[in-house]
Amino acid sequence: MIAELGHILLITALVIAFLQAVLPLWGAAKNNKALMDFAGRAALLQCAAIIGAFALLTTAFVTSDFSVKLVAEHSHSAKPLLYKITGVWANHEGSMLLWVLILSIYGAMLPIFGKALPDTLRARALGIQGLLGVGFIGFTVFTSSPFLRLENVPIDGNGLNPLLQDPGLAFHPPFLYLGYVGFSLAFSLACAALIEGKIDAIWARWLRPWVLLAWSFLTVGITLGSLWAYYELGWGGWWMWDPVENVSFMPWLAGTALLHSILVLGTRHSLPSWTVLLAISTFSLSLIGTFVVRSGVLISVHAFAVDPARGVYILSLLTLYTGAALGLYAWRAKTLQAHSGFDPVSKSGALVLNNLLLVIATATVFLGTFYPLFIDAISVDKITVGAPYFNKTFTPIMVILILIMGVGPLLKWEKDNSKNLLGYVKKLAPVFIIALVLFGLTGGSWGGALGLALAVYITAGTLFVVWRRRKVIGSQPAGFFGFILGHMGMAVTTMAITCMSVWSVDQAARLNIGESLKIGQHTFTLSKMDSDQRENYEYLAGTFSISKNGQELKPVTAEQRYYPVRKMVTTEAGFNLGIKDTVFAALSEGNKEKGWVVRVYYQPMVIWIWIGGIMIALGGFVSLADRRLRFNTNSDQI
Repeated sequence: MIAELGHILLITALVIAFLQAVLPLWGAAKNNKALMDFAGRAALLQCAAIIGAFALLTTAFVTSDFSVKLVAEHSHSAKPLLYKITGVWANHEGSMLLWVLILSIYGAMLPIFGKALPDTLRARALGIQGLLGVGFIGFTVFTSSPFLRLENVPIDGNGLNPLLQDPGLAFHPPFLYLGYVGFSLAFSLACAALIEGKIDAIWARWLRPWVLLAWSFLTVGITLGSLWAYYELGWGGWWMWDPVENVSFMPWLAGTALLHSILVLGTRHSLPSWTVLLAISTFSLSLIGTFVVRSGVLISVHAFAVDPARGVYILSLLTLYTGAALGLYAWRAKTLQAHSGFDPVSKSGALVLNNLLLVIATATVFLGTFYPLFIDAISVDKITVGAPYFNKTFTPIMVILILIMGVGPLLKWEKDNSKNLLGYVKKLAPVFIIALVLFGLTGGSWGGALGLALAVYITAGTLFVVWRRRKVIGSQPAGFFGFILGHMGMAVTTMAITCMSVWSVDQAARLNIGESLKIGQHTFTLSKMDSDQRENYEYLAGTFSISKNGQELKPVTAEQRYYPVRKMVTTEAGFNLGIKDTVFAALSEGNKEKGWVVRVYYQPMVIWIWIGGIMIALGGFVSLADRRLRFNTNSDQI
């Protein structure tokens, strides 16, 4: 009965989404208040129906109801409860249900928290959210139903992919989707404003909190995903420029540009056309990410292996929604005129340059991700684009962007003068140069010195802003402290990425018990090997004692795990994660006679990559508390 009721609730949500898409848009066109008011009630009802369906699917997983096909394929009665719950979205059908759940939650939030929006704008935005719901709920109902039954019910299920049996699955996908799907509201508000033909500073202030919320969640999701990949895959890296990593990174880059563009529109009444285009593009990039993960067009450790026909469905939705939005944009292009310009030597000018660099960075990642696919489609040749391409193209863009981040916030919103700009440069340049020379002479790598000097430079520029406002620091709005957190987080992340990329070392060897392997100042000794069985897997564990310059450190244990249900072997690295130094070991094949293949790593400051990412996200969440984001028309500036 659970499956049937869940399917009924999804069909109910689809009908409500259709009505939400049609009636409020018609009501806004006819200025019919009753039809416009229906939008909010429909959004809440649609959300309630999908929450009910999601709760029923979760119940089926928790109770191991193997009569439901999805449960039988992705769960097992011996699985720990945590992985029974997270198994709900560890597959195509369940993850799509999570996708539409979050879409409906954002739709339900708009009538609750957006009561100050004009009736017509709110109704049109909710109508467009309804259109998005029709497409994706329909996709779930007709091609990806999570509630299909099995005729022959197995005693136990097929189990969950061992790589996904990790607490990271409980946090990474939900936060990532809260970011991905959250940009749908920016898309809907942009399209609604285009229909009304009114894009101005007030609209920008209405839009900003929704973009901040989605961007902050996406930042958390990407950060947690990086951490999960680092410790789960045991390959010693935090980012591999995997295609699916890239398609989550592109909406983040575009969303960052959108945030800064909204600031310019909200304070200087400039860039209305550009802001709308970014709002459309950011969500479109999120849809591209959804397409890539489910189409099978790109090979990735993160992708769902599904029928390509489903990818065609999502590609059709992407074409329809993006094409319609761009059609609206073209229709209203002549009316999207800025009320005022901006001077290149100003905070607005710096933000515009920031926008251009972020868009170029997004295009660079897009090209590196999809160019191999394009070549594969038009010829028999196959090419791969890996880290060397991204390091050579993306890194220089980020260096220039960071240089602007240091001095841009010091400028006036309106026209500043070259003398002031030169004065700021004279204050920050010595800090940068001294740091560059100092790190270059002591660290042995001028590339590493450049990265560390840039981190010091951002920190100095941010602290300079704080120093200038020190007498009124207590009266500053929340957005100011969000800015401080975000920019300091960027400095921390830049420092950590530099240290990780330049000074980390690793080495592999075959060791018997009692033998050692040395990297740098650290010595790893394989002290013992154990084997046993846990709740749903067997394991072989190697314990390594570690010393640094003769001083004993906390030992680590690396494992090879065998999951009999899936007949898969995974590697679990053993970590000694420190504030400054991180060392870890990974265990591979071997036996008592020949020894075991092990790989050991030393990586400085790596933990600060994720601390910096969380700081950046917190900057966004703190900014949400800003009184100027409460749907008013105040003209306060950061």
